[in-house]
Amino acid sequence: MNFNEYQSLAQRTSDTKCKSDKIENGLMGLNGEAGECIDVLKKFYFQGHELDKEKLIDELGDVLWYIAEACVGLGITIEEVAIHNIDKLRKRYPKGFEKEKSIHRTE
Repeated sequence: MNFNEYQSLAQRTSDTKCKSDKIENGLMGLNGEAGECIDVLKKFYFQGHELDKEKLIDELGDVLWYIAEACVGLGITIEEVAIHNIDKLRKRYPKGFEKEKSIHRTE
């Protein structure tokens, strides 16, 4: 499955119709699900739990769903976001990640 197919299939489970509501729902939901990912790590690092990979997969899937929702609201595809991000990273780190370039970033 590619990003565009995922985005289309994910929208079958969205009942948000208004584009601005999709943006709000997507970004608010993204933050909530990211918090649930952090909760899994908190339990692992500070409460003696095993790292729950299955729970993280579930939560990361929810993160992806909300990203798709926000993208639909913005009238873009997840693939466009992915391509834009890789282009940005290639400009920032043309030879791959470099600690010095990270420390002295200008943008």
